[in-house]
Amino acid sequence: MDTYELYDLKVTTLTPLHIGSGRELLNEYDYAVHKGQTWRLNDAAILDAQLVEDDPKIADRLARIPPAQLLSDKDFDPAKPFFRYVIKGIPRSEETGAQVSEQLKDTFDHPFLPGSSLKGSLRTVIAWTAWNELKLKASPAKLKPRREWAGQGYEQEIFGKDPNHDFLRALQVSDSKAIGAEELILLNARVVNRGGTMAAPVEMEAIRANAVFNCTLKVDLSLLSEWAEKYDLKLRGKDWLVNLPKLANVRAQQRLKSDADWFKAVESAKKVAGFLQEIANANLSPTQFILQLGWGTGWEDKTLGSRLQEDSSFMERIIADYRLTRGKRHAGDPFPKSRRAAISFAKGADGKIEEMPASPMGWALVEMTKRT
Repeated sequence: MDTYELYDLKVTTLTPLHIGSGRELLNEYDYAVHKGQTWRLNDAAILDAQLVEDDPKIADRLARIPPAQLLSDKDFDPAKPFFRYVIKGIPRSEETGAQVSEQLKDTFDHPFLPGSSLKGSLRTVIAWTAWNELKLKASPAKLKPRREWAGQGYEQEIFGKDPNHDFLRALQVSDSKAIGAEELILLNARVVNRGGTMAAPVEMEAIRANAVFNCTLKVDLSLLSEWAEKYDLKLRGKDWLVNLPKLANVRAQQRLKSDADWFKAVESAKKVAGFLQEIANANLSPTQFILQLGWGTGWEDKTLGSRLQEDSSFMERIIADYRLTRGKRHAGDPFPKSRRAAISFAKGADGKIEEMPASPMGWALVEMTKRT
């Protein structure tokens, strides 16, 4: 008898995907903007080319100059060693020191999808499903006082009493194989408010739509077996783990409808609503499912989301107790009041450049094929 089930995962991005490295890249220090593209600098190669002799004074002076300012127009050639990679698109700001959020990549500048991001999204899917199946109820008494640990009581009811009994120990998701830097784009994004106003501009590297990642998912059956039960290690949740496509699609349909309805109410964001509706209408096989990953997922996909909102008084209490909103808010106001989206630029009737919500972020199609 096999002690595990192994699946190949093919993850295709449906919209741009940003999973950050935690680092902010600086204009003219880490990257340069030239002729409609963003050029990631190899600062060591740029400095080496300037040092015709081993003079510490020259080296010190050059070190104080932004590397991009040491390049001429003729240097902007992807074949030259001055650049690690070149990507399509430019950030809205071209000021020296302007920031771009870096996409997670390996040491060779190749993007990959971390297994932890995929597993985290699947954990949310299972928690959202388990809430109803276990007949859990919203109760302030179960919440921890610190925001980061607030839902620990519910997590223990769903996943297990402690890390040794967390049934997601039986779910192992690998990092994907790396893909080429040519799959990167430079993306401008915004937080879009319900009234159509946009705030918090963010510039980021991102994976373009239609990029493909390949990784594996393993379900460790030994941790779900009678053998494990003898040692008080048996973990529940096998049905949830082997039925992930079905569970994920039920959750995705709820999320897609909720976000599509939200963006439909914003006059400038009809295009985003159309994207979401198109994804919701996709004709999927039993082995395929939809997930949202990375930047753009928002509050609903990092928590039990709509399950908590079923009890309006409970929801109002946690919004207040954990200070989940900023500024003035009235009881019953929609929460969350904003969404994240990629934006595009267009010239308005007055000739000024305007920003428009163009695409949702982070939606992906996953195909889960069992190895035989």
